Amino acid sequence: MSVNKLLIGLLMFLFLGSSGQAQDRFAVFYKFKPQENLSLDDPETFLTEKALLRRLREAVPVDSTDLPVSPKYVEAVQEEAVAILYHTKWLNASVVVLEQDQIEPISSLPFVERVELIGYGYNPPPLNERTSLGSMLNAKFSFNTERRKAARMLKSMEFPTDFQNELLGINLMHEEGFKGAGVTVAVFDAGYPGVNTSSALGHLVDNNQIVGSIDVVRPWNDNVFIDNQHGTNVLSVIASNDPEKFIAGAPDANYILAITEEVATEYRIEEFNWLRAAEYADSLGADIINGSLGYNNFFDDPNMNYTAEQIDGKTAIVTQAANFASEKGILVVASSGNEGPGERSISPPADSPMALSIGSLNQDLEPSSFSSRGPTADDRIKPDLVTFGNGTAIIRSNDNVGFASGTSFSAPQITALAAGLWEARPEWTRAQLVENLLRSATNSDDPDTIIGYGIPNFWDAYYGEILDVEDEKEELIWKVYPNPLYGDELLLEYSSGLIYEFELLDMSGKIILKTEVQREDSKIPFRVDFSSVNPGLYIIQIQDSKSIKRTKLFRY
Repeated sequence: MSVNKLLIGLLMFLFLGSSGQAQDRFAVFYKFKPQENLSLDDPETFLTEKALLRRLREAVPVDSTDLPVSPKYVEAVQEEAVAILYHTKWLNASVVVLEQDQIEPISSLPFVERVELIGYGYNPPPLNERTSLGSMLNAKFSFNTERRKAARMLKSMEFPTDFQNELLGINLMHEEGFKGAGVTVAVFDAGYPGVNTSSALGHLVDNNQIVGSIDVVRPWNDNVFIDNQHGTNVLSVIASNDPEKFIAGAPDANYILAITEEVATEYRIEEFNWLRAAEYADSLGADIINGSLGYNNFFDDPNMNYTAEQIDGKTAIVTQAANFASEKGILVVASSGNEGPGERSISPPADSPMALSIGSLNQDLEPSSFSSRGPTADDRIKPDLVTFGNGTAIIRSNDNVGFASGTSFSAPQITALAAGLWEARPEWTRAQLVENLLRSATNSDDPDTIIGYGIPNFWDAYYGEILDVEDEKEELIWKVYPNPLYGDELLLEYSSGLIYEFELLDMSGKIILKTEVQREDSKIPFRVDFSSVNPGLYIIQIQDSKSIKRTKLFRY
């Protein structure tokens, strides 16, 4: 046993209190989900407007998984348990703290399906602002930095992010004006120290771009700017915006920050933490989840490890969570894992058939030796995409530029690309976004289980297959913005004429608004007054005698 693990054990023993029995964490699964005050016919009572708009965009009906765990079940379990940490509506379960003599009474309740051990030990809420274990110990995460190569890169580029951005065409995405505005990205990780004081990330706090935060590990904690800096590093690859030193792909997006990782120990409860964070992100209307942590065969209890046959896209709890999120219309971007180069080494949730699994390349654009490979147990191609992950530029918690290696840092680059693309193409569904990312990649004609479909790029994903210069020009002059629309004026760029017929339709095809739009000069956009239009998802249509253009619009 290492010194760190011994120290952890001693600290946990001290924190357990005076009880003679061990207090461990369990998932209590329920058979049913009765509701007294909530109904699927009235979803706005338990889902936010943005979450409902996403379901409308994806044509996903609200169902029983959107309803919370039954309050009367919670009340009955609470009477028997030491504590209830949180609930998961997607799996219809509660995560609770139990002593051994409490397991049988709860298992015997008529509405309980089963009780499953998911984590040893329990750290109760601090009495006097105790320092968390996670902030004391960070040995779990190590950074495979390449200092010499990183130093050479810094000297040869204006920004240390130039190489990784240009590889994906993020520089072109920014030139087109897309930096993730209107898209909400959820990041699940181990902590975010320094984010609120960083010159590269402080804009997220100053501009109220952090629209939600949650510490699932310690539900009583409301400060996520603590613990291990791995989350800060990952977030920086997506969101940094310091014109003096570091530009990431999606600095204008909104963010949800969740602490899901218990740095001190490794048990399956972390999968449930990820699941709970995904439900929270869904409720706030998240568009993308970035998961740079995997869960496979490194649990402290070997009985919790997954076999190779279980990496099948449906068995691991965290994979089930990714599947649920994807079905709700959220794009899940997951690191493939750092267990390569052997085959069948993908780490959940990257084995999800609907999640984008991201591998790593080195500076020579060869597969990184550590990058996990496929196929999955059911012989699907994984990873899906790859990008630079050997010496990726990051921001550290002290606000300095650093370099780190791992699929943890290739995945957030794809997340940033996806956020910019979804701003540019808000009418796309999750599946359409995935399809265009895969189609744009370098290996799309012959995907394999080492690099998947290859390296995606913004230009090809955004514009599609351009057959000639005339087609490219026509594509460039069709633009609707801002989309989503928060104010009362919509701007349209279309063709070169001065007068066109404009229609606004609801999703059933009913015409809400029909008018003639005019302008004095073909170089300026048309302006449409939306002050009388209610929030919702609409179809915009503009046409002349020769052509017609349509796109979806979100009105807030």
